[in-house]
Amino acid sequence: MSARTQPLFPLGSVLFPGGPLSLRIFEARYIDMVGRCMKDGSGFVVVLIVEGREAGSGALTTAAVGTEARIVDFNRLEDGLLGLSCVGGERLRVVRAWRQDDGLNLAEVTPLAPDPAVVVPADCAHLSEALRRLYPDLGPSYTGITPLFDDAAWVGNRLAELSPLEPGVKQGLLELEDPVERLRYLAPMIRLDPSATDA
Repeated sequence: MSARTQPLFPLGSVLFPGGPLSLRIFEARYIDMVGRCMKDGSGFVVVLIVEGREAGSGALTTAAVGTEARIVDFNRLEDGLLGLSCVGGERLRVVRAWRQDDGLNLAEVTPLAPDPAVVVPADCAHLSEALRRLYPDLGPSYTGITPLFDDAAWVGNRLAELSPLEPGVKQGLLELEDPVERLRYLAPMIRLDPSATDA
């Protein structure tokens, strides 16, 4: 797959394909980045910070695999900052990265193969049901995301992003190529309450 250049947005969290991301933008370099993305209809790449801090100009080490964030909405927040609503797109591998003079991080990236469409296996059916019960209570950030409760990749990605796992563990789940393997990693952590009933 061909490489392309996109802005990097280092974060202390992991964005999964199909998942929501809300951001508060205040640095000039990122306001300019958003303007270019809106003009070009392009996205930016969210990558997990492995070492260092995103703010400032110090050394920063990020994960080699990230997820493209596509801007779906924006608004001016009460504190005057720019609020972004994004959704995760394809997974991307960072080939090389550099910093512009204005402080914006750029990277040469190549797309990774999307998760194959696989039905949730029987031994993980409780995960799909748990997410089905939880989904109505997830709040407005999930309102525009169409649920796919029978799709192993979609269910695994949602449970991984919602789980209280350490960011490094979530990064490992993002990088897995087999969506069923992702589900089976999560399966022992999630128990379905048999007393819970649908409203």
